[in-house]
Amino acid sequence: MSKTILITGTSTGFGKLMAITLSKAGHTVIAGMRGINGKNAAVAKELAALPNVTVAELDVTSDDSVNSAVAQIISKHGKIDVLVNNAGVAGFGLLEAYTLDQIRNLFEVNFYGVIRTYQAVLPSMRKNKSGLIINLTSGASGHTLPFMVPYLASKFGVESITEGLQDELGQYGIENVSIQPGVYPTEMNTGAKTGFNADKADIVAEYGDATTQQFNALGGALFGKMAEFKMDPQTIADGVLQLINMDKGTRPLRYPLDAIAQGTDVEFIKARAEIKAKWVGKYS
Repeated sequence: MSKTILITGTSTGFGKLMAITLSKAGHTVIAGMRGINGKNAAVAKELAALPNVTVAELDVTSDDSVNSAVAQIISKHGKIDVLVNNAGVAGFGLLEAYTLDQIRNLFEVNFYGVIRTYQAVLPSMRKNKSGLIINLTSGASGHTLPFMVPYLASKFGVESITEGLQDELGQYGIENVSIQPGVYPTEMNTGAKTGFNADKADIVAEYGDATTQQFNALGGALFGKMAEFKMDPQTIADGVLQLINMDKGTRPLRYPLDAIAQGTDVEFIKARAEIKAKWVGKYS
């Protein structure tokens, strides 16, 4: 059955592939992105030419933009069946070398942007007692890494949103899933899409060459693994389609799609759920 699906951040990477993939599957897709009449005019035109795709101006850092886009979609289609929170930015560097404003900028997209879209779509979904919200987090959302602390903190936050709302929204039939992608060669990771990186050059200089070498080694290892395992971003778009096609009530809370992890992510998620159940049981 065709569903009405809103995807954020469709100008590049996973989001663009999702819009194409879901269009081909016969779904009604609203491809949200910034600058559809400006910097992203070309990709907006490309996606709008696809069957069943409407491109919408949507900036997840703006209350007005999110609320206006959602209101227009509901006015036209009557509902939003699925929200995919894909919009995001990366951030690399020493935590001490970040200004607070730079961290706030990162969280405005990755964390508050997700809350904005939730609060915009939930009234309609609650009224319909149905909905699916898919949040893109990170393969490292169960742990953290050096030189990515603010970024991974924002993704930890989205994991918390997903997990907590699964219980809060259960009575309304609204399901929440986090996709944990691992590392893929999208614009976010190749440097083609600028993120919010550490911006105190003087602090970076104080840490010296050893830290720079450690940072470069981590980056080299990640890029090496992407090549070794032939990580294909289409995997994430296909994963979104698979989740949408699953029967209601059968979708997992966390959906890892990371070949590099070789099953250890699945093992971690299972162990985490088992320990949480024991822990919560002590408070029951």
